[in-house]
Amino acid sequence: MNIESFRYYCLQKPGVTEGFPFDETTLVFKVGGKMFALTDINEEFGIALKCDPEFSIELRERFSDITPAYHMNKTHWINVNNAGFFDEQLLIKLINHSYKLVFDKLSKAIKNGILNSQ
Repeated sequence: MNIESFRYYCLQKPGVTEGFPFDETTLVFKVGGKMFALTDINEEFGIALKCDPEFSIELRERFSDITPAYHMNKTHWINVNNAGFFDEQLLIKLINHSYKLVFDKLSKAIKNGILNSQ
């Protein structure tokens, strides 16, 4: 997966928006106004994703390219380094996992608004 396919994949999910809320190089994807994925468009392609704490420990033990996310809560966020060379099927699973974690925490009204706008 490259940054363009990552961006396209994220934007296909219901209710997703993209923007640069921090600076001009950190691309952030949100659902319901909450972040679920981000990447720096000027650095080597890596992706920060929300992750279940127990699952993130397992992932970090199994994959050297998965580390605690820089500048994020290390318990709830992971960074997939070298994402362009990472297993694409697993990367898609991790993006879906991150999206679902954030979507599931949204209020019922926001969830319904997203689902009804499709």
